Amino acid sequence: MRTAVSFPMDAATIVRTLEILQNKEKAKVLAGFFKTGEGEYGEGDQFLGVTVPESRKIAKQYKSLPLPEILLLLQNPVHECRLVALLILVEKFQNTTTTQQKEIVDFYLKNTEYINSWDLVDLSADKIIGAYFFNEEENKRNKVLLSLTKSNDLWERRISIISTFYFIKKNRFDETLEIAEILLHDKHDLIHKAVGWMLREIGKRDKLVEEDFLKKQFKTMSRTTLRYAIERFPEEERKRYLDKKA
Repeated sequence: MRTAVSFPMDAATIVRTLEILQNKEKAKVLAGFFKTGEGEYGEGDQFLGVTVPESRKIAKQYKSLPLPEILLLLQNPVHECRLVALLILVEKFQNTTTTQQKEIVDFYLKNTEYINSWDLVDLSADKIIGAYFFNEEENKRNKVLLSLTKSNDLWERRISIISTFYFIKKNRFDETLEIAEILLHDKHDLIHKAVGWMLREIGKRDKLVEEDFLKKQFKTMSRTTLRYAIERFPEEERKRYLDKKA
């Protein structure tokens, strides 16, 4: 009879596992890619060079990790530790009860200061915040999402718009468009890109809805947002938008 493999459920074990998988060359590339230099958005972030597929595999193995241990992992200065913490949260959220989902959402919102890179947001926000608030009462949903939208914190603002990707995938666009309109004049390029990406995703499902928004807003949005939003449009149509924008 084969004995089941048991994994110690603590953050320290996961950190050691990630350290074993570290790749210094990849770490150097990632540090540049995620803008970790002085004055850049990822200043001071540390990388081991562990791939996302490897991180996902670890997260699946440790999906029973309790929240206090996840918090220790999330507070780690190493990027991949925080990524695995969030991937574990996604695993837990998708495989638990509504009551426990609320606990995970509260935990996530309480610790946004550690969800401090675009990939950390993009791999978790829609799957936790979006999935939970999709079926919540409108006033509760708006209170949380609009609070994030108007935050002074870059990553909370990105969480707000990326969370609505879950809604988009369910063919519900109102929340995304409302948040997009608020964030159109944001000063940060990473928000411009996120808004454009979500508009593009709406367009994949209903181009008329996206075009209606663009006709009203494209002259005031950033060129980056517009480029992302119309990326899948026919070349002639893209050129027409960009020429009018100039």
